[in-house]
This record gives sequence, C-alpha cells and structure tokens, in this order.
Amino acid sequence: MEIRSSTVLPATRTDITLQTADGLNLVGELAVPLDRPPVATLVFLHPLPTAGGYMDSHLIRKASNRLPALAGTATLRFNFRGVSSPRGKSEGSFGEGIDEAHDLAAALRFVQEAGLPQVWLVGWSFGTEVILKHAPEHWGEFEGAILIAPPLHRASAEDLAQWVGRTEPLVALVPEFDDFLTPEPARQRFATVPHAEVVAMEGAKHLFVGEKYTRMAHEAILERVAPDALPLPTTWEKS
Repeated sequence: MEIRSSTVLPATRTDITLQTADGLNLVGELAVPLDRPPVATLVFLHPLPTAGGYMDSHLIRKASNRLPALAGTATLRFNFRGVSSPRGKSEGSFGEGIDEAHDLAAALRFVQEAGLPQVWLVGWSFGTEVILKHAPEHWGEFEGAILIAPPLHRASAEDLAQWVGRTEPLVALVPEFDDFLTPEPARQRFATVPHAEVVAMEGAKHLFVGEKYTRMAHEAILERVAPDALPLPTTWEKS
C-alpha cells in the first residue's frame, strides 16, 4: 500500500485531556506504537490559531498517523486554548503566545506522568514561538526542540538569549521559500545562539504542501530523534 496524504497506519491512539495550571481543559491525542515501546516522544505545537492552525494541521496529523508505525515514536498533539478540531474544542481563548505557556507546561506534565521517553518539542510556525519563549521554564523536561518554519515574530532576542549556553539541541527547519523567514535571515537571527542549527528545506514553502515536503519535514525531525528509522518507507505492507 502506498502511503498517501490520508493514510492512517496502525497505532494505539487515545483521546486525552490536558489540564492547565490556570484551570483549562485542552483536547488532544496520544499515539504510541502498537508492538513496541516508543523510542522517543514528539510533542507537537501547532501553527497560529487565528490563521487556521490546530492539532490537525497536516504535518502534525500525518506525523501522528504515520510515525508511531514507521519510526516507533510516540506523538502527542493537542489544540491550544480556544482552538477547535474534530477532536473537540479546548477551553479558553487565544493567548497571543503568552498564556499558551500554560498549555506547553500541561503537555510536558502529561508526558512526564505517562512515563514517555526522550521527549522532544516540535513546533510549527506559531508553535515555535511558544517553544522559544516558554520551554526554558522547563529545562530538564525535554531533550531538545525542533522548530518548523519559525517566523520569529513573537519570539524576541531576549527569548533566544534564554537558549545560549544550553546543551539541548535547537534545530530550525527553514523553508527555502518561506513567507516570513527564509534560511539566510534565519541564520543571522539564530546566530546569537551558537549551538542552534538552521537547516534549509530546499524547495519548501511555509505550509510544506505536498507529500515530498511532508516527507522532508518528517525525515529532518527523525534525523535528530530516531535516525535508525531513516529513510522513511513510502509503502506499508499490511500484516
């Protein structure tokens, strides 16, 4: 079977609710491999809610639908406060990247209490801003961070400075033709964090439309998190 946009591969998928410190319930899903313990855990933070971002934004949905089976990773995805999807609506309202600090904290608390291994934060667009601003409040709770198409709109120089001198990997996957931040300006902005790695996503745009670019993004994530899974297969043999 060829793996296509709508393909959902086997995994154990559980609807979850994250509870924030400011009293909100956020809806989400945890997917883990069917036949083995996860080798790592990907906590996804979705794009801008006011521009249509949610837990089903395609790179995140496809990661949840594929990577537990293909790479042996667990995936956690959820709707930020005030965001709706077929899974349901998270309580609250858009927090401009500030109140979402509580949402990130709730997700990290969930994976810690679940005993999930090797936690990596993976943000896309707005989700990268939440990571850059608020993940430093949680040093020791995650292995590293991967930023897909970071716009660096809400994330300031002061936010980047929090990452200086840390050992946690910080990897920015920057589309060649991004609408907001292309690779060379990204290298200049991230130069203040000496260990940050900026990776140009050749031919890609901000939304990574098309199976070629979905695969490019997923493989760039796994290169850091679960390299033994590479290259990702393009077909799936039903058992």
